[in-house]
Amino acid sequence: MSSGGSRKRRAEEEEHENHERWLVTYADMVTLLMVLFIVMFAMSSVDQKKFNALKDGLAAGFGDSTSVMTGSESTLDQPGVSAIAPVRPENFMGSTKQAVSTQQDQQDQQSQEYAAARLEKARLDELGKELTRALRDAGLAHDVTRRIDGDGLVLSLTSRHVVFQPDRAELSPRGQRVLEVVAPVLRGTTEDLRIDGHTNQVPVKPRYFATDWDLSSARAITVLRYLQEVGQIPGERLSAAAYGHEVPLVDPAEPGSQRINKRVDIVVLSALPPAARELLDDIQGTTTSPTASPATTEGGGSS
Repeated sequence: MSSGGSRKRRAEEEEHENHERWLVTYADMVTLLMVLFIVMFAMSSVDQKKFNALKDGLAAGFGDSTSVMTGSESTLDQPGVSAIAPVRPENFMGSTKQAVSTQQDQQDQQSQEYAAARLEKARLDELGKELTRALRDAGLAHDVTRRIDGDGLVLSLTSRHVVFQPDRAELSPRGQRVLEVVAPVLRGTTEDLRIDGHTNQVPVKPRYFATDWDLSSARAITVLRYLQEVGQIPGERLSAAAYGHEVPLVDPAEPGSQRINKRVDIVVLSALPPAARELLDDIQGTTTSPTASPATTEGGGSS
């Protein structure tokens, strides 16, 4: 009986509830509070060296570093790869200000280009009017048309009295008179001049030249030589270009277009930068002198 009673007392003791388990949790909390107060006390005396060390440690712990471990080399320091800077509000604001500044600079530049194009258009238009007055005084006002495009001022010798004879590259007497009138005005300018030769769009091989390219080139060079040798325009200001039948002045389907498209253009090249020169086409108010009235194509299918 004594052994049975002993076992019963041990069972009752094992089943006894422990009411002091909360002390473990309380002790942990007190320990954490003590650590917190120690850290706060350590920070209360400002030591710049310790503060910087703490700051660097926290930065490394929260990802403001490209290193895997403190003291190791950056995993992004490889050739051709740069570390990504942390995104900060001041960086974002700086980028926004830079974008606004760049946009403003572009708008200012565009405004300056438009202003330069307007002034150039007005200057070229005045030059065109001066050429028209000289031709009108000589009774040749309808032998030349003028326009302003992205290259500059274009004078087109389109009159049936001025253009070359079919398949020929010799200037007609009236064509020589036109060049004698415009040469003094052009000689007083400073811009370079480009002489463009054109043929019409009739698909017939020229009789005296291998192709339309050869014929248009010969006509451009004939006018260039006349402006230099007779008009006394310096050769360094002159150049020639051949376009064959590729650049018609008017729609080839229109009546009389072949006579107009067979022409030589004297181009007063604008000295504007390319970006501003392209705006000449957009400037409103571009004037063109009256063109010669359409007539039947001379020379039938000849260029």
